[in-house]
Amino acid sequence: MSARPKITQEMIRLYDEYTHLTLDRRGFMEKLTKLAGGAAAAAAIAPLIASNKAAAAMIEPDDARLQTETITFAGASGDVSGYLAKPADASGKLPTVVVIHENRGLNPHIQDVARRVALEGFVALAPDFLSPQGGTPEDENAASQLFSSLDGAVTVGNAVAAAAYLRARDDGNGKVGTVGFCWGGGMANQLAVNDPELGAAVAYYGPQPSPEEAARIKARLLLHYAGLDERINAGIAAYEEALKAAGVGYEVFVYEGVNHAFNNDTSDARYNKEAADLAWSRTIDFFKKNLA
Repeated sequence: MSARPKITQEMIRLYDEYTHLTLDRRGFMEKLTKLAGGAAAAAAIAPLIASNKAAAAMIEPDDARLQTETITFAGASGDVSGYLAKPADASGKLPTVVVIHENRGLNPHIQDVARRVALEGFVALAPDFLSPQGGTPEDENAASQLFSSLDGAVTVGNAVAAAAYLRARDDGNGKVGTVGFCWGGGMANQLAVNDPELGAAVAYYGPQPSPEEAARIKARLLLHYAGLDERINAGIAAYEEALKAAGVGYEVFVYEGVNHAFNNDTSDARYNKEAADLAWSRTIDFFKKNLA
């Protein structure tokens, strides 16, 4: 068996620059080749840092404990597609959660996350925020390129519409929370800013809203950050200050020694099971407390 390639923190930082900032795929591979010491090593390392769509799901799509379906709801400027999961044997009305994907779109991993939420006793909806662009394509690199063409106001409007859709469902208890990851963490923050009826918002390593926006938040917040995520963490102090000034109820947890996207179990190099499990248990407890 060949040895696992050595992955440095600088390589992970470089991938973060590629996926979130201005670096393109070619530039990423050129810089990774220099860091890795050759093209062959870079080609072996890149898939370990990136997400792997073929990774096994934690909850299988055909799990008999769940009912799942693709639904459509009216968005801000047209129909939005989404993946809905709920317990198969539910009796009575359940609390509901909007699950917001990363900047790779509505992929199998986020559908898996929605199923995990549903198994905890919630109606979970994962909208496809690339619906205005025709939906999330199979190629995740192609999907990532579509995010720059999204209309910000329409995207936020679609998140608010997703919450309204859940609030009106007959199987829901009228209380809505949201959880988002990476790009979706920022959108979870924005949903809290723009939906005064939102009950709870959980943002995993998400970009923070402005102080003026934070002052509009009515929901309770749970904010998860990765200790090594300098880019996102730079905004924590100002966000906390704004939330305190506005009297918003919130909790912040920083998981030391782990990277941005530590919850994504399809990324071999960035996933951290210990941090992910702890953050997840806190997330579910938070929803059960605030959405019951």
